[in-house]
Amino acid sequence: MSIKKQSYTMKEDRQLIVVTHLSQLVTLVLGFGSLLLPLILWLTNKDKIYQMDIQGKRIVNFQLSLIVYCLICVPLTLLCGLGLIGFIVLGIVSIVFPIINAVKANNGEIPTYPFSLNFIS
Repeated sequence: MSIKKQSYTMKEDRQLIVVTHLSQLVTLVLGFGSLLLPLILWLTNKDKIYQMDIQGKRIVNFQLSLIVYCLICVPLTLLCGLGLIGFIVLGIVSIVFPIINAVKANNGEIPTYPFSLNFIS
């Protein structure tokens, strides 16, 4: 009894990777979804699209890191007000870096997200 291995090649789809990076901005429109939409795009395409697995992990790690940093800002806001500055910085970072990295992905580069914790490796 022989088991046939299915062999296939991954296709390159920079546009979908760009959309995955930009999907983090859905929160600006809906108020939620900056983790959910990229997670769905990554999980459904990581085995089909070249570079999607690497970039999807980075996007999800970035979004999870933002959640952790926001949770850290809450007690800082209550204690000394420094958390407000943290929230402002996180808000700017959560808009700017997905756009920068979408442009990098469109150019064929593998973008990185700063201060991103490694939850998924």
